[in-house]
Amino acid sequence: MDVAAELCALTGSLSREDGVFGRVVDEAGGSVPELVRQVAAEAEEAWKLYAVEGAVGPDTPVEIDDALLQVDAERAVELMTYLATYDLVFPGSGRRDRLHARRAAERVVRLLGSEGTWYTNIIDLSLGVRAWNPVTRHTFDGVVAGSGGSFTVVLLQVGED
Repeated sequence: MDVAAELCALTGSLSREDGVFGRVVDEAGGSVPELVRQVAAEAEEAWKLYAVEGAVGPDTPVEIDDALLQVDAERAVELMTYLATYDLVFPGSGRRDRLHARRAAERVVRLLGSEGTWYTNIIDLSLGVRAWNPVTRHTFDGVVAGSGGSFTVVLLQVGED
């Protein structure tokens, strides 16, 4: 299997739950903030029936860039695993097998390579603390994006209560 196909399969596996969106593009697909904005727009469209009327959020890649923090590869694995496994709205409820999600996230990080750079909007997911900089118009969102080799990967979860 080539790297692009494997990344697509892994990202598809991580984003199979309702409200979780993933995308893989090659280096010609744009910057990390541009790709995060594209995935956020897809999520906003798919979840528009659930959004709070009149809600606003970042609309441009520049605004997305302002919301993102750089993290190391291990933190990226932890956050991708969380977004694929747990619900941001109801953090105690598991959505899928954590071990599978962790293995998939670790493989994504390995495929992007040791020189890969990782970003998130999530500041803290400690029990009872959950904090992030919004990247969508939804009440809850969390994103992890990485760029390495010749690929960029985004995993985004949105939710409403």
